[in-house]
Amino acid sequence: MPALNVTPHGGTLTVYSSSSVAQESASTYTYSYAYGPTGLAGLFRNHYAAGCAVFASVGGVSFGYDQGVISNVLVMKDFVSRWPVGPWEKGIMTAVLELGALFGALLAGVFADKYSRRRSIFLASLVFCIGSGFQAGAQSLNHLILGRAVGGLGVGALSMLAPLYMAEISSPELRGSLMALEQLAIVSGVVFGFWAGFLTRNVPGSASWRIPLALQFLPGISLCLGCFLLPPSPRFLVLKGRLDEAMQSLSKLRLRTAAEAPHDPLLQLEFLEMQVDVALETQCSGTNDGEGSANSWRRLFRREYFDRTSIGIMIMFFQQWSGINALLYYGPTLVTSVGLEGDLVTLLVSGGIGVVQFLAVIPAILYLDRLGRKPLLRGGSALMTLSHIVIAILIHHYEGNWPAHSSAAWLAVICIYTFTAAYGVSFGPIGWVLPSEVFPLSMRSKGVSLATASNWINNFLIGLVTPPMIQSSAGATFFLFGTACFAAHFWSTYFVPETAGISLEEMDAVFGTTAGKEDRKVKVELEQDFGIHDLVRGLVERSD
Repeated sequence: MPALNVTPHGGTLTVYSSSSVAQESASTYTYSYAYGPTGLAGLFRNHYAAGCAVFASVGGVSFGYDQGVISNVLVMKDFVSRWPVGPWEKGIMTAVLELGALFGALLAGVFADKYSRRRSIFLASLVFCIGSGFQAGAQSLNHLILGRAVGGLGVGALSMLAPLYMAEISSPELRGSLMALEQLAIVSGVVFGFWAGFLTRNVPGSASWRIPLALQFLPGISLCLGCFLLPPSPRFLVLKGRLDEAMQSLSKLRLRTAAEAPHDPLLQLEFLEMQVDVALETQCSGTNDGEGSANSWRRLFRREYFDRTSIGIMIMFFQQWSGINALLYYGPTLVTSVGLEGDLVTLLVSGGIGVVQFLAVIPAILYLDRLGRKPLLRGGSALMTLSHIVIAILIHHYEGNWPAHSSAAWLAVICIYTFTAAYGVSFGPIGWVLPSEVFPLSMRSKGVSLATASNWINNFLIGLVTPPMIQSSAGATFFLFGTACFAAHFWSTYFVPETAGISLEEMDAVFGTTAGKEDRKVKVELEQDFGIHDLVRGLVERSD
């Protein structure tokens, strides 16, 4: 298993094994490669790709901002007096954005394959801005609901497109860190949204809630104006057969000049992998245009791909039913349920949820690729389960007499923050990483769309049912979330493979299939036809 320095830029190729394939004389290799170090050092080393990922993640800011701002808007004096709303009305107002986002996420996959990732990001940002305009200028509750539904289309599309684009421009050793930027952007939006509403809550008249709703324009317009400055996805260009453009984009993302690119074996290896993946998926889907649109949707549920599809769907299911968005949407209401009183105290405590989540995501960005996905999912879900159960027990014992048990109330707040921190280093960022890396190229945009749709379906349900659940029994609500977190721990222990450091094109080996034995043989043949094994063998021989 030699680790080889293969470029003057410090990249490495690690060969794990060598074996003979039936009816083939050439040797085949299982390998991984890296252009540089992981974590913070790797982000600084490949600053261009990191900068592109940071800008693309602005789509996550729009997602998070809505989550943060709505909790304040729903309790503002002018808003409540203007349009009195009960628990179900609150649920509908919150959930309608998620319903729009569901359709946005599904449509985004089709547009991303047909019109490119960047054009789809532009369109989604434009739709989001239109929805923001309806909300800020609402003259009735129906206007506000319509604006949230339209804005939801844009938010849902961006929540799918940004992680997809970021995964496709990332090198293997930095993919987890760059993808975790999406979660950092979301929680940044949550913090910004909450405190924008907090600071305007005492402004006279409707400006108290119109101003924070209007501020949603900032991330939307920024992404609209700047998305075409981003480099095109090299994997999308390969999918469309535009190989020269794909190599130019890949070289730029890996900081290689036009003169260096033909002589960088890692760059050539990654580029060949993309071509093999497209050729393999074209054969499997029975299409000759590289898209296989209808077949891609159907294939997501075939036996050979169902493990991947279930991971994309379930990671988003557990991300939502962990209870994080219930805390973000209805933070003041939930904080009140654990015994704290006074508008200022409840708002400050619920605002701290976003701050804790923001701080927790930072170590995930730095160490996600080093520690791996699976250990963080297991540890995070265990701590989340414990936090919810303790809160449920405290509410059960003391909800009838919180003033006499203030220490118990603050213990519940500590558990809320502990849960938030555990979520921030586990299901928060990894929920966006896994769906973008487990699917093969021709199915990736639709696979990510389906996973994102799962996020929004469950987000919709959480937004709809949380207010009446809290009103009925706050303790039972936290116990339900704790049960979901326990199920997430079991699932991540026994059903989630480790994907850290694996290139997108080599992800098939993690699942033990490219789509069965026959497809593995086809892939080996394609790798040999495209010269991957010759390239790797040459590097091995050179090291000897």
